[in-house]
Amino acid sequence: NPQAKVMFVGEAPGRDEDIEGLPFVGRSGKLLDRMIAAIGLDRSKAYIANVIPWRPPGNRTPTPQETQVCLPFIQRHIELVNPDVLVTLGNPSTQALLGTREGIMRTRGKWIDYDTGTRTIRAVATFHPAY
Repeated sequence: NPQAKVMFVGEAPGRDEDIEGLPFVGRSGKLLDRMIAAIGLDRSKAYIANVIPWRPPGNRTPTPQETQVCLPFIQRHIELVNPDVLVTLGNPSTQALLGTREGIMRTRGKWIDYDTGTRTIRAVATFHPAY
């Protein structure tokens, strides 16, 4: 939903996502659906994306170089969707988007300002559903 007030950003597509061409449709996606349902939302009220739009070979963690190459694209997604809340899912998306070097265990649950250049969005990090 490009008019969503909440945006979730993960790391990269997995096998199921690669096959279907949609983010978070596999086992992690089903858990994410249950997680967002617990706060009164569903996919129709959220925007879901990944920092890296392709599946890394062997489903490995994206390299810092891959993340940096794709960063302007996800930043533009965030700017266009213009959500009120940005939720980063897992360490790679949290470190890339929120500019932190701390691990997800220390970062999760803390509100951080995300600056789009035109406004500040409240952002919060949490575990990736695959974790």
